[in-house]
Amino acid sequence: MKHEVYIQGYEGSFHQAAAIKFLGKEIGVNPCATFNELIKKASVKNESTRAVMAIENSIAGSILANYNLLQKSNLTIIGEVYLQIDQNLMVNKHVELEDIKEVHSHPMALQQCFAYLDKYNWKLIETEDTALSAKHIYQHKSKHIAAIASKLAAELFDLKIIAPHIHTLRNNYTRFLVLQHSDFSQPVENANKASINFHTDNSKGSLAKVLTRIADTDVNLSKLQSFPIPGTNFKYSFHADLEFENLQQFEKVIEEIKPVIEHLKIYGVYKNGKLK
Repeated sequence: MKHEVYIQGYEGSFHQAAAIKFLGKEIGVNPCATFNELIKKASVKNESTRAVMAIENSIAGSILANYNLLQKSNLTIIGEVYLQIDQNLMVNKHVELEDIKEVHSHPMALQQCFAYLDKYNWKLIETEDTALSAKHIYQHKSKHIAAIASKLAAELFDLKIIAPHIHTLRNNYTRFLVLQHSDFSQPVENANKASINFHTDNSKGSLAKVLTRIADTDVNLSKLQSFPIPGTNFKYSFHADLEFENLQQFEKVIEEIKPVIEHLKIYGVYKNGKLK
């Protein structure tokens, strides 16, 4: 079955690269302008539909708005992908470095490459998307404009990478979640990670009790993120990523924490993604 995949951004984006890494090249890519649109479209019942959504970056941290979208959705996490964010300077085939007068890209991509860009007297133009910048210089056959985007964008739009790997910080990874409608999600084979959301009664030591019980079961708490609960006075829910050796271990930790929490939602039980 060919999977239809919703991504945020345009063809050639890092979201598409993450989707290919997880699901393979034989996918139908459906670009969405916003994460809200992505969640809305992926929530329509369809067995073959997946969504790939960035959730955190090793430099910029968590994308808090996306956790809120996930919490309100009917989607389940079926996997995760870690993708190294590799920025490249690309031009049309017959353009050389000395021909460049402008560089177009998303503000974050430009910022990630300032150490390289400062060597040149180029005009930097901020755009809405890295891949869209690459597409535009291809469509307009630009002779004096370069774009900063992914290797995938260069391949899709037949552009020449004139300067590869121009980002300043090399250890820059984004974590993406792979989502599917809850009605169609199946148990993941060899699952060893889970994402959950819970809140306590906010009494003294209540969160410490939960964390102690997690630690006592030998489950690794790899992430803990707090969120204010709308309509309350400074009460918080907590997103937790748990890593374990087998499902029995996960089931045990859920049994242990249920008596000391007021609410629990399991976003998904899936296989731990690899950085490489």
